[in-house]
Amino acid sequence: MGEVFKIVVTGPFNSGKTTFIGAISEIEVVSTERMTRGSFGEKARTTVAMDFGRISLPHGSVIHMYGTPGQSRFDFMWEVLSEGMLGYVVLLDGSDSSTFEEGRRIIETFTNMCGAPFVVGITRADKQECIDMGSMREKLTPWGDMEVLECDARRREDVKSVLLSLLELVMERAEAAEPVG
Repeated sequence: MGEVFKIVVTGPFNSGKTTFIGAISEIEVVSTERMTRGSFGEKARTTVAMDFGRISLPHGSVIHMYGTPGQSRFDFMWEVLSEGMLGYVVLLDGSDSSTFEEGRRIIETFTNMCGAPFVVGITRADKQECIDMGSMREKLTPWGDMEVLECDARRREDVKSVLLSLLELVMERAEAAEPVG
């Protein structure tokens, strides 16, 4: 078997993390979703530990995708799941402006835990009430120069595009770190 690469998919509650992983995983997503207590909008289940999916690459290498819980009461899992990751995807619900403050907190936390590259995927961008991309970048300051992509978490091609953008950042960083000469 070739190398195993670890990518974390994170974001606020109900941003599409489980759906994102399920859209591209070659195995059925291993999920720790449980029934929620109280009112969390339309969603009846939430991830309490992690989701897991896998993508096989040419030459035997594999990408393992780990989805984090979205509720802050489970954020202790972030450090566990981020250990050894190649990079991460932050998913934000573009139709819900309240998720951007939580998104900023997530990015800040992951940035402080490790220096891994990341991209932001904006889900539900097709909804009429979606915030425009310029406003999204502004809300995420000080990370305004980051890659922000629209992503329908249900569509394999959108998920693939986000993952390829992340892998490009990983490769750029690896090339920049290589000694010259």
